[in-house]
Parts: sequence; structure tokens; C-alpha cells
Amino acid sequence: MRHKKAMFPLLAVICLFGATSCKNRTGISDNVTEIIAPDAPANFFDKPGEYLDWQSASMLNIVRQILLEYPPRVIEPQERQVAMVMLDAVFHDEGAPHRRSVQIFHHQQTSSVLKELENTEASKGMMIWKLYDMGVIIRTKSVTVAFDITRGYSSNSEAFALPDEMMDKLTDQCDLLFISHSHRDHADEVVAQMFLDKSKPVVAPPDVWEGKEIYDRITHLERKAHEVQQIWLENKDLELDVVVYPGHQGTNLLNNVVLVFTPDGYNVCHTGDQSNEDDFSWIDEVAEHHTVDVLVPNCWTPDPLRTATGYAPLFIIPAHENELGHSIDHRESYALNYSRWDVPYFKIIMTWGESFHFNPI
Repeated sequence: MRHKKAMFPLLAVICLFGATSCKNRTGISDNVTEIIAPDAPANFFDKPGEYLDWQSASMLNIVRQILLEYPPRVIEPQERQVAMVMLDAVFHDEGAPHRRSVQIFHHQQTSSVLKELENTEASKGMMIWKLYDMGVIIRTKSVTVAFDITRGYSSNSEAFALPDEMMDKLTDQCDLLFISHSHRDHADEVVAQMFLDKSKPVVAPPDVWEGKEIYDRITHLERKAHEVQQIWLENKDLELDVVVYPGHQGTNLLNNVVLVFTPDGYNVCHTGDQSNEDDFSWIDEVAEHHTVDVLVPNCWTPDPLRTATGYAPLFIIPAHENELGHSIDHRESYALNYSRWDVPYFKIIMTWGESFHFNPI
């Protein structure tokens, strides 16, 4: 049965080590323009804001060139790790979402995802794109699934947030949207409405937008551990198998942990902000019931080793790093992923706008 755990062939592991992003790129267009750094004066005495603007733009230009040369992969060169730490330095500036260079970086990286979506069929394997915060899009030959994609207004910067026109084009490329929970860095009502207006399902916990007009159009699947349910995709004329695990953020906030089984035989689990230790009662047993090829956990989840062991994924892509609406002590860093997720499973560290081609055969 395709939902059951099976021995993963050695060939697949070998292929994963060599797998790279779409077209051997990071999702950055080959002709992407530089982020223009302000002209540097002889010094920045008494101009700390101007200095940080210049520094941010200069660092992001360097980072993008490194990411272009060293796309996501299981075994990372040191150069790529340096680039991720440089991103942390830029994003841990308290005013980062209000820096023009960071806004441009966000918009251009997302534009690159859109360009790839418009030009990538994923005839073999599965493409995975990472967007801001916990936004993820996966595509196989038969289906394109979005998780927690938002415009980015949680950053508290209107200029950082993506324009509605870009999000409308992104939703054109997806077949349905899963929303893990009600926080605005995961749930964006405007984006959800775009899906619904195109007769594409939006699946969320029962408390998301309760009392609003949109509520009755949201799909509320049962939150039941290990039980496979189906959701009909009208635009694809197919049923998609999913498990909606009854997760929580903290003690009481409902948080759907969704395991999606694509018709092509690839399985992806997105955890949202799962962080309730009582839920290990079912997390510990996931791998006994289902195969998880790709696990996308919130990077700060309690007990990463126990979490990874429960799902036993082929590889892990942590998410939720550098949510710019948070104070800098809770803008979880890419650098921390290397120690937090030092677990006996393959992991891939990605930033906004990057893609990875999972093709195990």
C-alpha cells in the first residue's frame, strides 16, 4: 500500500545527494537585476540608518550570487552556509522589513518562484518551492499544493508585502491551499479568497475566520490522527488523499498538521506551528502508519529529534525562519537550523525563492 512505510532504496539516497534546484538554479532568474545599494560616502558618521541601508543591499547582492552558484542540496558547501548566516545578519536588523533592499529581495525571490511555476511541469519527481515564513508550494506531474502562503503583511511593512497581482498569479499555478492555523503569518484571507474564487479548495482548522463571510466556503476536514480522507479537486477532476493530524500551537490554538499523498506517490507533511508536547502521543506513531517523504516543520518546534523520529521522513526542510514581524530574539535563524536539526535524517536548508527537485528514481 502506498501510504505504508517501505524500505527506501539505496539508489534513491544516492540520487538525493545529487539533487539540485530547478534547472540547477536557486529560483533566482539568470538575468535578475542587482539590488541597488545607495552610494557610499567617505564615511557614515552620524548616519546609522543610511549605513544599515547600504550594508543590507551590499550583503544581499553577495548572498544572491552565492545562492545562484550553490543551490539547495543535502550536502552543503561552506560557501552556502556562509550565505545563509549572512541572511540572518540582514534579517536580524530590527528595521529589516522596512529596508528597501529587503523588500526588493522578497519581491524578486517570489517573482522567481512564479516564473519557475509558470515554466515547470515536474514531469518526474516533485518540485518544492519555499516562500516567506512557512509558505511552501509542491508540484508533481498531477497536482500543485500550497501550504500557508501569504502576502507577508505579518512583517508589519506594507512595502515588504507582496502585491495582490503577484499573489493572484501564484494562485493560478496552484490547485488548493492548506492553512495550518489562524495567525496572520500563516493565514491570509485575501489569498484564500483568490483560491475560492477560482473554485480551488482552502482547507483550514474550524476556528480560522469563524464568523466571517468566507467561513462557510472553507473546507474543514476532520482532525483525526492517521485517518486518510479525500478532498475533491474540481479543476483537476481528481481526489486527493490527506491526513489532517489534530495539532496545536501551544496549549489550545488549533493547528492542522497535514500529510498529503499525491497521486504520483509522493508524500509531504507540513506541520504549521505545531508545538504542543501532548501531541507527541500521535507524532510518535506517524511512521508506523504512513510514509513521509518530505517533512516541513516549524524550525523551532519542541524536541526536533523526537519530532523527526516520529515522522521518519526521507528528508527535512525546516521553515518559519526570520519571520520579520517578530522581535529579533524570535526571528529564528537559518544558522540555528544546523544545530537544532542535527538529527539522523537528511535536511535541506532553504530561503525564500529557492527550489529543490526531489527525484528519487
